[in-house]
Amino acid sequence: MNPNLIREELKTHLNELVRIKVFGMRNKISIYEGKINALYPNIFTIIGSNFEKSFTYSDIITGEISIKYL
Repeated sequence: MNPNLIREELKTHLNELVRIKVFGMRNKISIYEGKINALYPNIFTIIGSNFEKSFTYSDIITGEISIKYL
């Protein structure tokens, strides 16, 4: 996949609720729910009730995170 294609897809879901699963070390999975807040050339941010997290488009390409649109 191309990061530009991912950015264009996320642009259509800007300010919508998403659930992001982060696959970490030793089979640890973290789940974040929030709205896609902003898109930048290399990263995007989501904002929840008590957090703001940023992820790269390459995280999606490599499978380190998965996104589900709610």
